[in-house]
Amino acid sequence: MSSSSNLQVLSILLERAEAERDEGLRQFQEAQARADKARAQHGDLAQYRSDYQLRWSQQFARQGTMDIVACYQSFGGRLNEAITSQSNLAQFADQRVATARERLQGLEMRVASVRKLLERRRLEISRSAQRQFAH
Repeated sequence: MSSSSNLQVLSILLERAEAERDEGLRQFQEAQARADKARAQHGDLAQYRSDYQLRWSQQFARQGTMDIVACYQSFGGRLNEAITSQSNLAQFADQRVATARERLQGLEMRVASVRKLLERRRLEISRSAQRQFAH
């Protein structure tokens, strides 16, 4: 294989590695956005639960029937389940971010390796040409 075709193959390999890295970056950013959204929603639900508990504890201090207390407890239980579920979703989203980050780091390493190999090949060709020119 000639030096120029070797460089051409490495250049194509570098382009492909960069495209894969760019796709990995896009996937990482999407995973990060989903995780941020899941954490924000968890925070919103937790804040709503606090507000709900405060509002109804004040209401019960004034008056409250057993039916209202039962409804309060039932809704509070469902709200806790929703918060737990959202917490699990946020944790899963964080795991996906970590996986996407690791994949992106691997892809970035591949791009750097191919780029370095390409630079070495160019340097070797240049040195070889200089030696031939010198003789």
